[in-house]
Amino acid sequence: MTLQVSDLRVMYEKSVVLDSLDIAVEQGEIVAVLGPSGIGKSTLLRAIAGLEPYTGVISWDGSDLGSVPAHKRGFALMFQDGQLFSHLTVERNVGYAIPRGRTRRDQVAQLLSLVGLAGFERRLPRTLSGGEKQRVALARALAARPRLLLLDEPLSSLDRELRDRLAADLARILRETGTAAILVTHDESEASTIADRLIRL
Repeated sequence: MTLQVSDLRVMYEKSVVLDSLDIAVEQGEIVAVLGPSGIGKSTLLRAIAGLEPYTGVISWDGSDLGSVPAHKRGFALMFQDGQLFSHLTVERNVGYAIPRGRTRRDQVAQLLSLVGLAGFERRLPRTLSGGEKQRVALARALAARPRLLLLDEPLSSLDRELRDRLAADLARILRETGTAAILVTHDESEASTIADRLIRL
């Protein structure tokens, strides 16, 4: 077992957002967490990433991550809007997490090819469509070679046709790279397309 979340509880002031939650993710597995807005899906990802205080246990390969800061967990979090650096080219956005060196440009080119954006290196985010921006954001997340990718409704801002197409592409890319992932969404069709297993909150 790779990720184990046990008896997770998250509170904001006196309000309980998540309570007694258990989740496990195996190596290379894609798990979708389904539920309506406001039920705590994004909070779950932020807790796993180390960005929210919690009680309970979040562990990786049996090691408790409670004292491990977010930047040392080896996880990548991809948001709904991609959060690209608007002043940087696609190449520099994707390469942000890759150490400088002779192979950096080659690695960026490989990632852009993987997400279907070969030749987009010199483009700026403002020249991209919504779907293209999300592909760049995915390439940037994968550039860090995360041991777990946390996807916070990454396709929710797209129209249905594009969402369906990117969902299929996302499933293919995650499986080709062997990346374990947790996807949170309110869209059951999207979850079924991408994930190996569904959990309802």
